[in-house]
Amino acid sequence: MESLTINNVWMMICTGLVFFMHLGFAFLEIGLTRQKNSINVLFKNIFIITVGLLLYYIVGFNLMYPGEFNGILGFGGFGLDAPLTDTGALDLNYNNGYTYWTDFLFQGMFAATAATIVSGAVAERVKIGPFMIFVILYVGIVYPIGGSWKWGGGFLHTLGNEYNSANELIKAAGFYDFAGSTLVHSVGGWAAIVAVWLLGARIGKFNKDGKVAVILGHNIPIATAGVLILWLGWFGFNGGSVLSADPGATSLTLVTTSLAAASGGVGAFIVSTFYHKNYDLTMFLNGILGGLVGITAGADQMSPNDAIIIGLIAGIIIVIGVAIIDKFKLDDPVGAIAVHLLCGIWGTLAVGIFGNLAGWTQFIYQLIGVGAYALLCISGSFIILFTLKKTLGIRVSETEEMEGLDGYEHGMDAYPDFRLNEH
Repeated sequence: MESLTINNVWMMICTGLVFFMHLGFAFLEIGLTRQKNSINVLFKNIFIITVGLLLYYIVGFNLMYPGEFNGILGFGGFGLDAPLTDTGALDLNYNNGYTYWTDFLFQGMFAATAATIVSGAVAERVKIGPFMIFVILYVGIVYPIGGSWKWGGGFLHTLGNEYNSANELIKAAGFYDFAGSTLVHSVGGWAAIVAVWLLGARIGKFNKDGKVAVILGHNIPIATAGVLILWLGWFGFNGGSVLSADPGATSLTLVTTSLAAASGGVGAFIVSTFYHKNYDLTMFLNGILGGLVGITAGADQMSPNDAIIIGLIAGIIIVIGVAIIDKFKLDDPVGAIAVHLLCGIWGTLAVGIFGNLAGWTQFIYQLIGVGAYALLCISGSFIILFTLKKTLGIRVSETEEMEGLDGYEHGMDAYPDFRLNEH
């Protein structure tokens, strides 16, 4: 009982840290976008965490952890149905590390993150109503179905399992994603790239001659605070994914997480300095996030040296990825696609290259996993967003975009005593 209490307390602390990440996302997004859209960005973030948690209660948790199912799709029923003992008390043997209620709340915090990633990518020109519908469908259905494929014991979890003549499992392999480089970050990233493509770029982002115009965020100090909050929250994101307070596994995970974040920031800073001939703080910040996303799939499997290399490569991917995304005229105000999709893919594949699971077989399993989630998320997000585009429309008018979404969508100003001309 004492061990369960210690483990459960650690898991609840980690749940709080992951919840705190939503403040980090909010700060990052408003900092890297313009003042006139601050209320709109904050509204979306608040909507995502509140409605996302309710959706996860109603359908998401039991879609993601359906119990017995065919490995692709299952549903354990609506709402929560906690396991009880014969006396009607909560069954504390649900898991060796935490209770049923803690499991739900910890996983619920993850669920909302996928939609938050999309929020940043579509900032400053998406209609709030259709976006809310997208969140309901994507977080309520697509995310948990994808989660069931690995964390719910689905076909990617059992990929490569070998059995003896008595049908007893003798060797387990499978796709590996410790804390969600693919299951959370790439799930958000794939939807983000589809949404950005269907929406189109912000007015003035790309000149007629094809050159990229820099649209400056209005509060870089707030964005910096957001990144530091996210780094802190990642101690819960990855540390909690150990699913216990095991001192060895937890401390190693926090070390690899921090080293990857640091090397990701330094990698992006060095490469962007050579590329842009200036010290770009936003690249530095996104490099840190890229390192964090990159290590998330295998934070428990890597040595400190592995973590530094993975983070460093993620930082380089950030700089190159942002340039490629601009080349394709995809407008991502906060760099969400480079951070969460590209570095999510890299981190997932890195499990097959570094650490305890390194090997060609594991690398192939990782590739299969990346492909499976790409298929689910691209098709799922496209169906939802394309339908919304053809029915309700997903982009605000030119006048609304130029004047700012805060006044038109929300009837208020984030800074009523301090207004800049941001057209």
